[in-house]
Amino acid sequence: MLNAIWVGLVVVAVVVAAFTGKMEAVSKEAFEATKTAIQTLIGLTGGMILFLGLVKVASDGGLLRWIVRGLRPILVRLFPEVPAEHPAMQAMIMNLAANMLGLGNAATPFGLKAMVELDRLNPQRGSATNAMALFLAINATAFHLMPPTGTVFVRVAAGSQAPFAIWVPTLLATLAATLTAVTVCLLLQGMPLFRPRPPGDLGPPVPEPTDLPDAQLPGLDAPAAKTTPWRAAFVAGTALLLFWGLVQQWAEHAPVVGTWPFLRDTVLQHWLLPLLIFAFVAIGVVGRVRVYDVLIEGSKEGLSVAARIAPYLVAILVAVAMFRASGALEMLVGALDPFTSAVGFPAEALPMALLRPLSGSGAFAVMAEALNTYGPDSFVGMLISTLQGSTETTFYVLAVYLGVVGVRDSRHILWACLAGDLAGYATATAACHAFFG
Repeated sequence: MLNAIWVGLVVVAVVVAAFTGKMEAVSKEAFEATKTAIQTLIGLTGGMILFLGLVKVASDGGLLRWIVRGLRPILVRLFPEVPAEHPAMQAMIMNLAANMLGLGNAATPFGLKAMVELDRLNPQRGSATNAMALFLAINATAFHLMPPTGTVFVRVAAGSQAPFAIWVPTLLATLAATLTAVTVCLLLQGMPLFRPRPPGDLGPPVPEPTDLPDAQLPGLDAPAAKTTPWRAAFVAGTALLLFWGLVQQWAEHAPVVGTWPFLRDTVLQHWLLPLLIFAFVAIGVVGRVRVYDVLIEGSKEGLSVAARIAPYLVAILVAVAMFRASGALEMLVGALDPFTSAVGFPAEALPMALLRPLSGSGAFAVMAEALNTYGPDSFVGMLISTLQGSTETTFYVLAVYLGVVGVRDSRHILWACLAGDLAGYATATAACHAFFG
């Protein structure tokens, strides 16, 4: 699908430019886009290195363990057909906990392991069970507790004055997406249209799933380190000082500008990043982590992540820049704007909304190009940034997770996931209007 989209953008751009007389602009923008891609990548890499290290500090300090404990009673109720101590339950808990922390590379092995174990409980192999459907609906809509650091640092590279301002809208949008996907999944699973198909309708028998090695997160199985009184006192004292400073700022500025503008323009835009860094470090200190050493170890992954996305970034930025320079994007936006504007969704954000379920790297590159075109702190820039963090790459997730167990009848999974995507888009739009409109 991404191949067809990329080829279509380039071909349409060249054809339209031939009739609009903008071939020179298309040629110029294609070269400029390659420079923009590398400049964006440089600005992104530093942020990725820092935050991957900080997340490892917090994870080793006990944050991941706390999330696992909180998720267990919720998932036991959501998945009554899966025994509480079954390996599938353990793998699902670890997958969702890692996803909430933004540990995508660590979450995937747990997700694949969960699917294999769920398939062992499947009485009708080849068709997705209700538990599989619900797990994928939650996984593919990906509620993230942590800020979308990749998006934030693309905003930094684009010159944003408030790169972290999208965190709360993104949090709200991912929560709405997950709740909607879960609700739709539960509503559809009993409908006759989505009942599991008879094995004879699915083709040749599905082979037994290949066992996967047990996925592990370093340090999770180790006993939690008991903090010392001086560490707890140090963190508590620092937190009290920060709170007192915030109260003083509120007393000074809120009576003049109002409480909501103060929270929105001061706390949300300027305090979140320092407070988040402090929170990660504080968790590491309380958890008796050697903060600096663990930070450096976790940061090393940032370079490999940047290297992986570089080709996608260059390819998509060039295609979109050509499409825009030819005048084709302006025509498309002009045709759709009357319809999208009626619901408060600018047509300039449509390329992101259409590409996000298909390709994470492609959507990431589209976001980078849009921020450089419209400005990272414009309404369009804020909305596109929020959309990037509001949903997952739905079709990729379903293809990988269903493929590992040979499921051919996905039943209602796709509809539940797409409903979650739509809810995420709607909530992201509403939140951006409330915070930035």
